[in-house]
Amino acid sequence: MAWWKYKKSSPEDQQKVKDTFNSAKENLTKFGNDLKDKANQTADQLKERAGETADQFKNKAEEVKTDFQNAAQ
Repeated sequence: MAWWKYKKSSPEDQQKVKDTFNSAKENLTKFGNDLKDKANQTADQLKERAGETADQFKNKAEEVKTDFQNAAQ
C-alpha cells in the first residue's frame, strides 16, 4: 500500500520521502558510530584501570615480600 501511494505521488512528494529516508539512514549511521566510539573508549578505560590495578597488586606483593624478608632477618 505504501509503495503504491509513493509511486502515485508527485515527484516533489517522492523526493520528500527519499530525503526522509536518507536523513534517517544518516542519523542511524551516526548513532552507530557514536555507540562504537563509546564502546571503544570504555574498553580502553577498562584496560587502563586493569593495568593500574595489576601494578598496585605487584607493588603490594613486593612490599609484603620485603617486609617478610626484613622480619626474617
